[in-house]
Amino acid sequence: MRPWVFPIALQPGTSREPVFQQIAQAIRGDIRRGRLRPGDPLPGSRSLAMTLEVHRNTVLAAYRELEAEGWTVAEQRTTRVARDLPQAPAAPRVDSMGRPGYDLAGPGPRRSLREVGLLTFGGGLPDLRLVPTELLARAYRRALGSRELLGYGDARGEARLRLALARLLSETRGLAASEDRLMLTGGSQGALDLVARTLIRPGDRVAVEDPGYPAAWATLRAAGAELVPVPVDEAGLRVEALAEHLAEAPLRAVYLTPHHQFPTTVTMGAARRLRLLELATRHRIALLEDDYDNEFHFEGRPVLPLAGEDPSGVVIYLGTLSKILAPGLRLGFVAGPRALVEALAARRETADGQGDHLLQRAAAELLEDGLLQRHARKMRRIYQTRREALAGALRRHLGGAAAFDLPAGGMSLWLRVDPSIDVEAWAVSARKGGVGITTGRAFDFLGRPRPHLRLAFSALDERELEEAVRRLARALP
Repeated sequence: MRPWVFPIALQPGTSREPVFQQIAQAIRGDIRRGRLRPGDPLPGSRSLAMTLEVHRNTVLAAYRELEAEGWTVAEQRTTRVARDLPQAPAAPRVDSMGRPGYDLAGPGPRRSLREVGLLTFGGGLPDLRLVPTELLARAYRRALGSRELLGYGDARGEARLRLALARLLSETRGLAASEDRLMLTGGSQGALDLVARTLIRPGDRVAVEDPGYPAAWATLRAAGAELVPVPVDEAGLRVEALAEHLAEAPLRAVYLTPHHQFPTTVTMGAARRLRLLELATRHRIALLEDDYDNEFHFEGRPVLPLAGEDPSGVVIYLGTLSKILAPGLRLGFVAGPRALVEALAARRETADGQGDHLLQRAAAELLEDGLLQRHARKMRRIYQTRREALAGALRRHLGGAAAFDLPAGGMSLWLRVDPSIDVEAWAVSARKGGVGITTGRAFDFLGRPRPHLRLAFSALDERELEEAVRRLARALP
């Protein structure tokens, strides 16, 4: 690397310290703060003298003082920070490089990264080994040929992708969507964040599923929402419990995952859907429908989104293409009334201005050519096979310890663990044995222990799933 630039405001004539001591003191400070590390080279004396507009002898005097004190050494015509430094003074009370001198809002949950050698059931992520990188790369190169995409564009997102996506939603999910009722975002989490910051005012009550999705709770809280947990059973969100909360005080919105409820994977029944829409219409409540893995429904007729049965415009539909492709490709969307989309676009213009139009154009080409739909069908077959593989491995190795209902869709299984088993201790033992699992406590609104495990199967192949379940069985406390 080139020698670092030396930003210092010298005070010749105003400071009582000679200039060479001011230079030496600044370098000492940079070493103490860690900006300069052991072995780092200092600028040449001529170069630094020119930068600071001082005589070279002044810089040389500073370097001699630093060397005499043991802060630097001369090596092969270069002055470097000493590798064996003298004892530095005690760190200041506030470390501005690590700990801020001001209060931060409470952080949300962080995603855990995949560890080397650890077979992880968490996340419900797509298998990155199956991403059609060559197709995507070709489409991206063609998008680069459209120079207008390198400039500023529509805050709602690239027009061709919005049009292609509107057709897809109409044909496969029953939504009467048009391109002017769609907003492209950075994944479904980015969609929720944008909606929350546009819709929610500080103190607004927002109902959420319990158990549910902690990352969504953090996003809603960050927008100022007061969250109201509503229990979930085998038919999804308990709408009558929601009605009881409404009798106590108004609700601004309800966040829910009715297709494959997160984390239990249950599908909301038709009667509850109609009752929920009726309640939302009568009380003017926004329904934030997160349909995060719609493509992966394996059995029975597809269940259409609430947004497809919404004559009153109360449903805000959140979706993503990232589950089909990869989480690093931030491709989410919001579908809703035009007025909502315009408000979202105005909000976005005050933040990042727009999304990645190049990536969006590449995705549009894949959709227009049917390639993305073909890839989704392929992934659906693969994930269905993996669902069966995980279910079989669990029956063979953990039949007495955990039970489950095979879900009609989704990317994970929700296990009911025998109450005699300490599920938290099991998770700790499993990690030591090389397999990562997520317990029900992670999805409980109050963080209470729950005798459940969520095992996502999409990112592991059949051999890995078998080995992961073996490790899980060996780790039983």
